[in-house]
Amino acid sequence: MTTTVRCGAVIAIAALAAGCATAPSPMPATAPAPSAAPMAAAAPASIAASKPELYIVLPETGRVHAFGDTKNYFDFLAHGEVALTRTQIGAGPGGKTLVFGITGDDVKTGAPSRGEQVLSGKVPAGDAFYGEVFKDNRYYLFGDLKDMTNFTAFGEVPYSYTDIGSGPKGETIVFVMNKDSYAKGKPMDRMARFKALRAAKS
Repeated sequence: MTTTVRCGAVIAIAALAAGCATAPSPMPATAPAPSAAPMAAAAPASIAASKPELYIVLPETGRVHAFGDTKNYFDFLAHGEVALTRTQIGAGPGGKTLVFGITGDDVKTGAPSRGEQVLSGKVPAGDAFYGEVFKDNRYYLFGDLKDMTNFTAFGEVPYSYTDIGSGPKGETIVFVMNKDSYAKGKPMDRMARFKALRAAKS
């Protein structure tokens, strides 16, 4: 497993905190891999959610870009890059390479980022979990971490409710369900959280 931290961006991005310059760095900076033991997470950069939340983007590269904070997530959606990352080759669902967007505090402490902790199951999810995957111009909303990792690995949705064109730019929103949750009906609490995150951003 390889762990790297990158400062700078291949394409134009907004400047982030933690002393990372906006100009591309000629050589990627590196940081030691976080300890495998559970450690306290740094507070998410924009929304200090008490319940576990995870945001994933699946571009055509086949890599899994995962975020535990909304600032990095929205920056990646807007620009296709974030300033600080930690890469784990072959460690993701389905053996895919994971690229975590991390914060300056994560680098300073050497602790696993919030996204790393949630995806590894070190943050108990239970019924409080909320997750988003952005793929092929669709938002997939999850209420179960296992459903989310299965989708990330295999791209299959066994049960779902779909709202065509209801995203912020006309994207389709898919509520991913499982056999148990589907019988309870469309989970409008997920849509409420989806809208609240974007309202907080604006």
